[in-house]
Amino acid sequence: MIMIRLENVEKHFAGHPVVHPLSLKIEEGEFLTLLGPSGCGKTTILRMIAGFEHPTSGVITLDNEDMTYLPPNKRDLNLVFQHYALFPHMTVEQNIQFGLKMKKLPVKEQRERIDEAVRLTQLSALTKRYPHQLSGGQQQRVAIARAIANKPKVLLLDEPLGALDLQLRKNLQTELKQLQRSLGITFIYVTHDQEEAMMMSDRIVIMNNGRIEQIGTPKVIYERPETLFAATFVGENNIFHTEDRLYAVRPEKIRVHHEVTADHQSGIIHDIVYLGNIHKLIIQLDEEQSFVTSVLDFTDQRTWEIGQSVGVYWAPQDEVTVGR
Repeated sequence: MIMIRLENVEKHFAGHPVVHPLSLKIEEGEFLTLLGPSGCGKTTILRMIAGFEHPTSGVITLDNEDMTYLPPNKRDLNLVFQHYALFPHMTVEQNIQFGLKMKKLPVKEQRERIDEAVRLTQLSALTKRYPHQLSGGQQQRVAIARAIANKPKVLLLDEPLGALDLQLRKNLQTELKQLQRSLGITFIYVTHDQEEAMMMSDRIVIMNNGRIEQIGTPKVIYERPETLFAATFVGENNIFHTEDRLYAVRPEKIRVHHEVTADHQSGIIHDIVYLGNIHKLIIQLDEEQSFVTSVLDFTDQRTWEIGQSVGVYWAPQDEVTVGR
């Protein structure tokens, strides 16, 4: 079932297009991520779905109902921001309850929803605390609990982990994905972090300059990028130009040998980068006068030195032709 549908939606600001005409279908219960650099239009799309911006043209539907020009409070969805927008004078429990009171739900139902949201977000021991008594990760959990207590059909998340440190982000990424699975709610997630998108998403929409570059599962996006931007924005890639085509080869597919034979291109190791579980060799190819990166995992015990001559090889099936 299609939960949200965008049909030929575009958005102009002061006459300049920030989102070019695009169409997108988001399925019920899906974790879909809008991924792209700053200014690519992903947050504008989220704000149009939320109702904070209206499209210049096009139609947006929720559960087959036209909501293109509905005000935000009439849409059965909730938005979680990077900056949590918690009420500082309210406890965790009161913050979660606020939207439920506005809806004038029965007190018994409010209590049940608060208890469920607190349990799902692991806040049971913190319900009487105020926001200033919480860590950044705990505050983010409260913002999410407040949103899911309303039982929206869709949860919109705009860079919700962007203000957190790396280790906490990784922990909350796992928790958010598990929460989404247990709730079965459609999540639409905005981020510029490729690793975050790959880890959490059922599908990724890669955005660039207000246009969709590619839509696919993390596996498809990584293994079969369709455009030069998609190939270079998600993960590292080696890009090769020939007279008739442009193609990419992932660094882990680049094989390096101590011996240079007729089957290999030759090159010189320009740099070695050690990253614990992997190390990278940056190699300057002799023939093409370009650099390629090869990634070797911890099982590779061979020794390498900067300035060393090596042979470089990859299988033809590992070349992925990309459009410009």
